[in-house]
Amino acid sequence: MMVRVSDQVDQVELRPAREDDVPMLEELTQNPDKTGEFQWNGWSDLRRWRREWAENGLVGPEGGTLIVACGIRRLGLVQWRRHPLGRTAYSWEIGIMLLPEARGHGYGTQAQRLLVRYLFAHTTVYRIWAGTEVNNIAEQKALEKAGFTREGNIRAGGWRDGAWRDGVIYSLLRSDQY
Repeated sequence: MMVRVSDQVDQVELRPAREDDVPMLEELTQNPDKTGEFQWNGWSDLRRWRREWAENGLVGPEGGTLIVACGIRRLGLVQWRRHPLGRTAYSWEIGIMLLPEARGHGYGTQAQRLLVRYLFAHTTVYRIWAGTEVNNIAEQKALEKAGFTREGNIRAGGWRDGAWRDGVIYSLLRSDQY
């Protein structure tokens, strides 16, 4: 599966992870110099990526992880996970992490737009949402450019660097123009 943006000079694509991507995923999520200010939450399950790669190649019915790439360059990852909406429906929560050298070039907007297209094309979900910290202005702009609507704030929505942080929620519905 390759999903591309054809109207961009630097074509971003999402692709399934390969085994040789696992070290990049570990570095991006376990190295505070790579994660960035808003993604560093301390060290966690150091074998997570290798275990999930062995279990399902990082894609399953409850969510998944795809690699964001531009040509042969790895830029980072996008993820989605299932959130129940009552007893019979669900939404997808999405997230993104880009390598430091990939930030600030519009790749995040492109990647999130591609992930939305993919999820709407291949699942019956009606709602996709994303959250970020109120001070993460770059991510808020990327979500808005990708077609998401700001819904509101979540007070003390996440713990990072010794303090509770307020968050912002964005959503995109299947019926929205995307």
